[in-house]
Amino acid sequence: MALAPILALKDIRLVMGSQPLLEGAELSVLPGDKIALVGRNGSGKSTLMRIAAGALDPDGGTRFIQPGTTIRYLPQEPDLSGFATTLAYVEHGLTEGNDAFRAQYLLESLGLTGREDPSKLSGGEARRAALARVLAPEPDILLLDEPTNHLDLPAIEWLEAEIRSLRSGLVIVSHDRRFLSDLTRATVWIDRGMARRLDKGFAAFEDWRDQVVEEEETARHKLDRQIVREEHWLTYGVTARRKRNVGRLERLAGLRQARRDQKRATGTVKFNVSEADSSGALVADAEAISKSFGDRAIVRDLSLRVIRGDRLGIVGANGAGKTTLLKLLFGEIAPDEGRVKLGSNLAIASLDQRRAGLSPETSLREALTAGGSDTLIINGQPKHVVGYMKDFLFAPEQAGTAVGKLSGGERGRLALARALALPSNILVLDEPTNDLDLETLDLLQEMLADYPGTVILVSHDRDFLDRVATSVLVAEGQGVWTEYAGGYSDMVAQRGAGISAPAPQKRQKSLPQTASQPPSNPAPAQRAKLSFKQKHALETLPREIETLDARIAELAKKLADGSLYARDPKGFEKLSGELATAQRAKEAAEEQWLELEMLRESLET
Repeated sequence: MALAPILALKDIRLVMGSQPLLEGAELSVLPGDKIALVGRNGSGKSTLMRIAAGALDPDGGTRFIQPGTTIRYLPQEPDLSGFATTLAYVEHGLTEGNDAFRAQYLLESLGLTGREDPSKLSGGEARRAALARVLAPEPDILLLDEPTNHLDLPAIEWLEAEIRSLRSGLVIVSHDRRFLSDLTRATVWIDRGMARRLDKGFAAFEDWRDQVVEEEETARHKLDRQIVREEHWLTYGVTARRKRNVGRLERLAGLRQARRDQKRATGTVKFNVSEADSSGALVADAEAISKSFGDRAIVRDLSLRVIRGDRLGIVGANGAGKTTLLKLLFGEIAPDEGRVKLGSNLAIASLDQRRAGLSPETSLREALTAGGSDTLIINGQPKHVVGYMKDFLFAPEQAGTAVGKLSGGERGRLALARALALPSNILVLDEPTNDLDLETLDLLQEMLADYPGTVILVSHDRDFLDRVATSVLVAEGQGVWTEYAGGYSDMVAQRGAGISAPAPQKRQKSLPQTASQPPSNPAPAQRAKLSFKQKHALETLPREIETLDARIAELAKKLADGSLYARDPKGFEKLSGELATAQRAKEAAEEQWLELEMLRESLET
């Protein structure tokens, strides 16, 4: 006897603005189902998840849930407000009969203590606390929207094992191919408002999707030819010379309507990289470099040579020092010991994981042109900014849209568009796959394969590393880094294990973990206390950060006035510049505070 679904969505319809987002979408979850929910950015995956969770009412259709079924939903941006600690937040999600000790176990497994103030958590820490909350009661259905965002490799591999041990039904939205392939046994594809189901896991999805698209194109081509034949008959047929055949006319009208009703698959991103002249054969040569902050070794006695054309992946747990290593390799900060020799004619384009260069108030057009003309130079050829926007799936009418109003996927595409517009022979990509859909990841991978320069890639996406990297540099702990030939899977085979989390010590602070420059007067390891200047900075920086926060909020409020730009363009530009300056100053102050706090802790240990 077939099992009945414990959750069923039928004929779901939802209109966003004037455009239908979902048109007759369906989703059913049986006990123990493991479903990958996939589709392009903006196709309605997260919306369908919210409807399934009961957090959003559709415009039409039905939602059925078996009485007594428990559902837990992980949104992309969890809200932890109103709780004194992370443990209180997680325990609030428990119900009668749940294991109260599981909340603490999950928090500690995810690198938290349970004593954290939710209002002071970073995005990654908030995501870990939210994961603990939805996993703790072991519900009948888990709805997980991008659960691996902000997680490092050890946390992702731990999460896989934890979910695999549960009997819960599972629906996952994720851009992490390996995560989906390892956990799912069915796939639901949201495509042009409809939901198509494949009763196989994500590993089989892409071949099936390509077959569906190919069959649609074949059917479309046959319909086009049939329309041409009917039009030819109406124009030249013998009967048509005497009188119009009403039946044939109606048939042609029906064919044309069917052709109009057919929706083509959404367009694809076109990646064009602006290439600079080739760099020298040697890109960077690090010889026995070391870098520490206080007693904490980030890099210890590392020798590494990067040659033109290399695809180097850098992996490790959060806090291992990956971003610091990048800065050491390209001369942004100096090593404590050893030397780094850079090659000739280097033109570097970089993408940072926090997308820090994207001011929320800046329009999409200004973000791409830096407020200059409407023409970009791509590979030596002029291209209008609207045409370049279309290459990255932005509509012309979005040119004036503020960056802060774009979705996560759109901001990811914008950051890539900015980086790829710069003439380069070296691409430094820090978590480039964040918020990108699977099709865009495919195209990015193809672009990197064809790119004639050098690629340095920091990523937690195992599948992407397998597809792109020619060698992987792994943080082994205690400042030790080891290079392995091949991609992530090759590294695991040689190393005998994946990336292990560092031994649980003191919890890391929620502010950024590395700085753009070292402290002005770093303390020697043997010194037992901070200097007066460092103590003073440690005490005054929090107040300075609060002042900058207030100034940023004040400027953002002024810029939120929709009529300001029309009334006073120069004033708008001045305020935008002040906002960018204040944001940079806040970031620098936070990084300086973190360095000093880490140094203080190391001296007190």
